[in-house]
Amino acid sequence: MPTHLITGAGSGIGAAVARRLHGRGDDLVLLARDAGRAKQLAGLYPGARTLVADLADPDRISWAFSHQPMPDRLDSLLHIAGVVDLGPVGELRPKTWHQQLNANLMSPAELTRLMLPQLRAARGNVVFVNSGAGLEAHAEWSAYAASKHGLKALADALRHEEHGNGVRVTSVYPGRTASPMQAKVHSQEGREYDESRWIDPESVATAIITAIDLPRDALIKDLTVRPGH
Repeated sequence: MPTHLITGAGSGIGAAVARRLHGRGDDLVLLARDAGRAKQLAGLYPGARTLVADLADPDRISWAFSHQPMPDRLDSLLHIAGVVDLGPVGELRPKTWHQQLNANLMSPAELTRLMLPQLRAARGNVVFVNSGAGLEAHAEWSAYAASKHGLKALADALRHEEHGNGVRVTSVYPGRTASPMQAKVHSQEGREYDESRWIDPESVATAIITAIDLPRDALIKDLTVRPGH
């Protein structure tokens, strides 16, 4: 069975992807920020393995992994976790920038670096779940959009670097998706949240799984998903 390492499996798009892959019998390795969260995820997905590392602190991911058993190979690395905090450039403090850059860009880069041997061994897939904000930034989205623009650059460079090793790299750009993150965004925007207006996480999960299941003669480089109503 294929083995997938998933970040963000606790809610939203990540949970939808994990449910689908677990349901069809694939092997899951789920990243958790701490031991308590790892226990919760293991309960949700019986048989799944967990790794503990905090994406808020990319400098310590390597140390954390050195104390845990690693998978021998990975058929896919799915970067789905992310954080968001809105605010105008004139008011954002360095702490807010660091939080989003660390979780949304630096940690995916470090996690990818650490997992490349396993991905090369399997000629696997790396999927970066980006955002519409990774293609265009709007007012009060500067820090989040900057992290996601950087994530696009990371994916593009990695795709060129690893092509010869058989590693496929895909960026997925969802529009607004019904999730706890979207509820937080609406709260920060001062707007009422109605999840029925936005993309179902299952629809984005379909796009992600299509990319990793695609036959080896093809590659989905960039996939944009927008609300259909």
